[in-house]
Amino acid sequence: MYRLYDYLPSGNGYKVRLTLHYLALPYDVIEVDITRGESRTPAFLARNPNGRIPLLEVPGRGDLVESHAIIAFLAQGTRLIPDDPWDAALMWQWMCFEQYNLEPALGTARFWLKSLGHSAAELGERLIEKHVAARSALAVLEQGLEGRQFLVGERYSLADIALYAYTHVAPEAGIDLTPYPAIRHWIRNIEAEPRWAPITAP
Repeated sequence: MYRLYDYLPSGNGYKVRLTLHYLALPYDVIEVDITRGESRTPAFLARNPNGRIPLLEVPGRGDLVESHAIIAFLAQGTRLIPDDPWDAALMWQWMCFEQYNLEPALGTARFWLKSLGHSAAELGERLIEKHVAARSALAVLEQGLEGRQFLVGERYSLADIALYAYTHVAPEAGIDLTPYPAIRHWIRNIEAEPRWAPITAP
C-alpha cells in the first residue's frame, strides 16, 4: 500500500489524492503540517531534501516527490495519460503551464490567505501582483477550454487533475471565477467524474 505524506489543504497534494481516488489505489495518509515546519525536520529532510510535500512512499522502491512526477508514475498505463503521443505532449504542455504560471500565483496567494491567515491589507502589493499573474493564467486556461469538455482529447486526463487542483479553489486566493464560464463548466465536469473527492478528503 502506498503511504502519502501530505498537507491536506495543499493543491499539489490534492493532485496526488485525486489521482489515487480516481484509480481506486489503496493508500494511507500521514499528515504533515507545513505551517508548523513539519516538512523541515531532519527526519523529513532526509527523505526529501527540498522539504516539500507531497511525498509518496512506494513499497519496494523508495520515496517519490514532486506532484507531477508522482501522478505520472501512478497513472502509467491508465486512461489518465493519452495513448496518442501528440495528446500526451499536450497534456504535459498544460502541466508545465500549471507549475510555471498558475500554481505560483494562485497557490501562493491562497497559502498566504488561507493557511497563514494573512489579510489582503497585510499583504498589500505582494497580493496584488499575485492576483494579476493569476488572472493572466486563468485567461489562458479559459481560452484553452472554450468549446471543450476537458483540456486534451475531450477526455479526462492528468492535465485536468493538475490544473483543477488550484483553479477550483481560486476564491480562497481572492479570485472570483464568475468571469470564466468555460472554467466553471470544466470544474463541474471534473466533479462529475467517478470517485471524485473534495480537497479536504484524506
